[in-house]
Amino acid sequence: MKRSLSITASLVGAASLILLAGCTTDPSVENPQGEGGGETQTEESVEWFDQEVFDRQDAERSVVPEGPEEQPYLQTINAEMRDTSEFKSDGAKKICFANASISNPWRQTGWITMNEQLKALQKSGVISEMETRDAKDSDDTQIADIDYFISEGDCDGFVISPNSTAALTPAVERACDTGKPVVVFDRGVQTDCAVTFIHPIGGFAWGIDTAEFLIDNLEKGDKVVALRILPGVDVLEQRWAGAEKLFDEAGIEAVDYFTGADPAEIKKIISDELAKGDVQGVWMDAGDGAVAAIEAFEDAGKDYPVMTGEDELSFLRKWKETGLTGLAPVYSNFQWRTPLLAMEQIFAGEEVPQEWVLPQSPITAEELDDYLARNEGMPDGHYAKFGGEDLPGYPEVWQKRVIP
Repeated sequence: MKRSLSITASLVGAASLILLAGCTTDPSVENPQGEGGGETQTEESVEWFDQEVFDRQDAERSVVPEGPEEQPYLQTINAEMRDTSEFKSDGAKKICFANASISNPWRQTGWITMNEQLKALQKSGVISEMETRDAKDSDDTQIADIDYFISEGDCDGFVISPNSTAALTPAVERACDTGKPVVVFDRGVQTDCAVTFIHPIGGFAWGIDTAEFLIDNLEKGDKVVALRILPGVDVLEQRWAGAEKLFDEAGIEAVDYFTGADPAEIKKIISDELAKGDVQGVWMDAGDGAVAAIEAFEDAGKDYPVMTGEDELSFLRKWKETGLTGLAPVYSNFQWRTPLLAMEQIFAGEEVPQEWVLPQSPITAEELDDYLARNEGMPDGHYAKFGGEDLPGYPEVWQKRVIP
């Protein structure tokens, strides 16, 4: 049986309840666990933990990926291949890309990399052009964007990075109904009509990596402050659901807050928690604002926490500067190359994975100096594992942060 290209089946019926949680005026949805990380739940809350998916992603963390060692963006984990001979055709193709947004550094880094990959495929005659529409984090806008591409009628293939899961599913299905190949990446939808769904291992793998690291470096009864950027996105919710399960089992006191990735809000949260007592650990579901969290400890004159951030360079550099005990989990940014390379394979009639699971390996303390050296000269908003070193504009395009 094929796996769904989405959050798990047990979540499908409930997910639509919070698709607009990031902009809702209902405070119970904005912070489904209550202010201060309590246990308050409402009818509109969603249970994001799924044991089957947790176990699968846990196992996938230790699978040696198949594919070229120096090209992680082409590697696969436990791939079930799909025949694409129906799409085989000659000549350069027009790709239509419906993007959720480029509203944060992770997406901006990926967008730069994707455009450099596009240039390489245009030069080799695979792609003629890529028409892109940016939904600016709006479900309604992205649905309209996809319908525009369909009505326009001159797309040879569709690439879609969904803004949210259930809301975009019908639009993705309409794109599939055109008979043109559809590639979905980053976030999932509730249909497997796309030729391939491309993503790193997933949110539970992130949650396991980070929680196990904190548990290994803390004591039972220690306190962890979890900083979460926003509710209602499957990958982010699963990061916390996986970590929370392990913290509870290990006797770690964990309180979570939504921050909107606002450095001022992050500092306030950490300062307020430090005023209540010692905080031994900080967990983050994304690296935005990691430096602000560390600075809050410095401002309070407190010892640095054990901390997990992300492979964004601002965190890596602050980690090196402070010498804190840290881990940089990764939601592999190089995945932005893979959809266009998948289209190259699809138009050649080559098999591709139905679900293209990419490797997702954290940066450890032993690897920190190496990744800092590799990315010397890159701006703080750059991601260390961006995977674009062999593309035409390296390193200048990323150094100058040229956003197409």
